[in-house]
Amino acid sequence: MPTELIFRDDAYQQSCQARVLAAAEHRVELDRTVFYPAGGGQPGDTGVLRLADGRELRVIDTRKGEGADSVVHLLDPAGPMPAIGEDLEAVLDWGRRYAHMRIHTCLHVLSCVVVAPVTGGNIAADKGRLDFDIDMSLLDAQRIETGVNELIARAVDTETVWITDEQLDAQPELVKTMSVQPPRGAGRVRLLQISGIDLQPCGGTHVRNIGEIGRIKVLRIRSEGRRNKRVEIGFADPIAG
Repeated sequence: MPTELIFRDDAYQQSCQARVLAAAEHRVELDRTVFYPAGGGQPGDTGVLRLADGRELRVIDTRKGEGADSVVHLLDPAGPMPAIGEDLEAVLDWGRRYAHMRIHTCLHVLSCVVVAPVTGGNIAADKGRLDFDIDMSLLDAQRIETGVNELIARAVDTETVWITDEQLDAQPELVKTMSVQPPRGAGRVRLLQISGIDLQPCGGTHVRNIGEIGRIKVLRIRSEGRRNKRVEIGFADPIAG
């Protein structure tokens, strides 16, 4: 049975009621979840599974399972396991997830300032990076920082858009990433749209408005090989809370 992926439709929902579908070797699958599984450079969520008796089972990572829309919650091996069929509450470490949402959305904006094929990327709670197939001489930290912050200041809403596999095939320019291709075979592909700024396939979690990202700074630019020039960004202001 596939898991209902609540984060796909509402990245801001911080908890949900769920039932245990499978539980073995500290790997738990639920009938529905707010936990995002690692993918596309975004880390898997952490948090707790809160049982009816008040006990909390620590989720140390979340990964994709073997089946379509299957999500595996990895529990602290030192803790107990829930029973199959047991009802519980799945609760995110929200501060960490929200930081990932801000950084992930910012990388979309960054890809519109540095216009080049993306060869890789990674997201953390305090910083993120994209690798580009571009000449190093074309990367100027101050220009990039100013350009990204100017776009963020527009405070444009983001929107999830779905298109068919065939529509994506007809618009190959939408795919900016060389290392990771959007999943196909389900008949439709999920895109993130930032009106007037960006439109590209992405299955991650994002903020509703790019103004939520806040000001960013370029932490460093360096070469990681002939076709990999890395631009690393972080928040310019301290993370609240």
